[in-house]
Amino acid sequence: MNLRTFFILILISTFAGCATYAGFNYDRLFGVASVQQRDTEAASVDSHFFLNDVKPIIDHRCVVCHACYDAPCQLKMSSVQGIDRGASKDLVYEGTRLTATKPQRLFEDAQTTQEWRDLGFHPVLNERVQNPTANLEAGLVARMLQQKESHPLPDQTQLQGFDFAVDRSQVCPTIEEYDQYLQDYPTWGMPYGMPNLSSNEYATLMNWLQNGAKMNKPIALTAEQAELVYQYETLLNKGTHKVQLTARYIYEHLFLSHLYFSDLNETTPRFFSLIRSETPPGQPVKRIATRRPYDDPGVERVYYRLIPVQGTIVDKTHMPFALNQARMHNWKSWFIDADYTVAQLPGYKPDVAANPMTAFIDLPVKARFEFMLDNAQNTINAFIKGPVCRGQLALNVINDRFWVFFLDPEKSDIPEVNEFYRSQADNLKLPSELESNTLPVTHWVSYSRQQARYLNAKSEFVNRWFAGGKYLTTDIIWTGNDTNPNAALTVFRHFDSASVVQGLVGEPPKTAWILDYSLIERIHYLLVAGFDVYGNFGHQLITRMFMDFLRLEGESNFIALLPQEMRHQEQSSWYQNQSTQFSDFLLRNVKPFNQPSQVLYQSDNPKAELYNILKTQLNPVLSNRYEIEQTGFSPANEELLRSIDNIKGQGVFYLPQIMMLMIESQQGDEQLFTLLHNNAHTNISSLFDEESNRDPKNDDLTLVRGVIGSYPSAYLSLKEQQIPQLVKMLRSIKSEEDYVKLLDTFAVRRSSDKFWPFSDKVHQWYRTNQPIEFGLLDYNRFENR
Repeated sequence: MNLRTFFILILISTFAGCATYAGFNYDRLFGVASVQQRDTEAASVDSHFFLNDVKPIIDHRCVVCHACYDAPCQLKMSSVQGIDRGASKDLVYEGTRLTATKPQRLFEDAQTTQEWRDLGFHPVLNERVQNPTANLEAGLVARMLQQKESHPLPDQTQLQGFDFAVDRSQVCPTIEEYDQYLQDYPTWGMPYGMPNLSSNEYATLMNWLQNGAKMNKPIALTAEQAELVYQYETLLNKGTHKVQLTARYIYEHLFLSHLYFSDLNETTPRFFSLIRSETPPGQPVKRIATRRPYDDPGVERVYYRLIPVQGTIVDKTHMPFALNQARMHNWKSWFIDADYTVAQLPGYKPDVAANPMTAFIDLPVKARFEFMLDNAQNTINAFIKGPVCRGQLALNVINDRFWVFFLDPEKSDIPEVNEFYRSQADNLKLPSELESNTLPVTHWVSYSRQQARYLNAKSEFVNRWFAGGKYLTTDIIWTGNDTNPNAALTVFRHFDSASVVQGLVGEPPKTAWILDYSLIERIHYLLVAGFDVYGNFGHQLITRMFMDFLRLEGESNFIALLPQEMRHQEQSSWYQNQSTQFSDFLLRNVKPFNQPSQVLYQSDNPKAELYNILKTQLNPVLSNRYEIEQTGFSPANEELLRSIDNIKGQGVFYLPQIMMLMIESQQGDEQLFTLLHNNAHTNISSLFDEESNRDPKNDDLTLVRGVIGSYPSAYLSLKEQQIPQLVKMLRSIKSEEDYVKLLDTFAVRRSSDKFWPFSDKVHQWYRTNQPIEFGLLDYNRFENR
């Protein structure tokens, strides 16, 4: 410990001992609270200290739990504005909310710290008189860091006295309530349920806090970045109806994405958000904040602006989307320079704006489809990583691992298909037009009948179009023009979170989807553009219920390529123990399409054969980035690791959803792997009783190289020569005790003093090897076993 650190610690200890009075009057001691000005010019000493010394600690020790909607107490420490906003006792994910609540989105629903105070957020930094004593004694962050210093983790392998459940009751004290919090929960200092900070980290943060917690103002763009922002804002804000409608379409699909300029080849890209503004390019942005991206903006003319992302990038909300000359050329070609007219812009009433088949009826269908497929991973990621992703109710509508394919836009760009979509606009309405307060049962019947009408019309159309099996081959599948890796995707569900990656990862899955234009568009407007995380329980429930329809459509499109006689039997096998009503729905969903497939099958396992045909057809664009190969390990050890994908059965039940393994080769190089637990189900048609549909004997594992998933539950650390032992122990797990033995052998537990150094090593590997996708992982689901 250097001399400077020593004196800071002495100073802190002195202050800590001066004012530990139970229930003392903060106003009397330190004055009345008022919002403080904390941001300083980027070139200042305070800003430099924050950016270079303080922020890295906050990112890697605090943001890993405090980011996004599910941050405990809504305390988002990933940005200057989030730290200054503070915390709230309100829960965003309130599963039984009867009426929609007011949104509380950082950067959107209030623009100043005082506005957040008026909305009920309380400070975590001292907002009374600014002196070293007050800054430490009247600031929640400072007090909780001191609490941790005084009460570090108990000396236990498995921690007692902590609640790590995702839906745990949150305790969110104000500074006035802190003394009671300390008395009730003495070991709940920060970082909560994790090892304490190092002495240098602690001293740095306390030094920053006692000096007023000064932070940086937004960092200016480089000249190259500013020029590209200007180019895109100019493109999207021209006055013609075609451009305005195009810009609206692009915005409603990219509003959650993190845009970056890939032509700049920056080592660490600067990310941007696309927003709506009352002001045109060249003027200060005046953001339009609405519940949904298609809600009435309340102004005569909307402008689309690019603004820098202010917060630290975290994996669970990070959806990178490259902007470059090729993409700009495509947008112009598909939309702006194409031969069509837009006589009148659509309005913003929900019955129009919530239905993309109505709002964008003038845009060419092929252009819309190509836009969504061009970065299909991002399109699917939006409903996987968007606000809908938090919570088991939202995600028990999908299987734990499945592959996704797409119809070829060229093959479906025919007048008859386009006209069919136009004719079905009313039958393709979505629950999102009901807005945020919904009575699910009443509306469910209505949407069920609407979907039945659409399926009947679709069945009549496709039976006519594919009469006698005409065109019904795997040639209708988009191959990404042999260059685009978005043509095949794998979706993983991790119980109450999910991931989507390029390629066909793992062993052939039980199910697959084939998405046509209307299906991918409706999924986006159901789960992304139209989903309101602040909506009532009915809104969230009917969203999940309607997704049943869309999942079945995607599965049925895949089933259509199988031999006619096995289609219903195959899809029914995915829904065992189903109700009579659901069985009738499956028949209606599948049986009306009675044209033969023209795929030539040679074996008695057509589904496996179809997967092989598609893998061969898509081979030029299939990425091997997640394959266990070229690891630097011996061929025998690589083969052992690959064999983990064959582990199946009851023993897998005891493993968490996501484990990450750091393995050191005999040459001293380290490789990071993710072990994913795929939960099997007899069916996924039940809303509230998922446990009764679990099928643990068919649970299996997928091991990939690199990072998949935002919420690791366990960390393992081992050397290459321990790979045989690891695989043997995984195969031998039959009980909780067996799994704990594996942890005893390899785990870096949350109670370990090695946890933070290991966490840093994982993040450094991720940043180095997957720099565009990199975001900080989240420890809110890290297990205590």
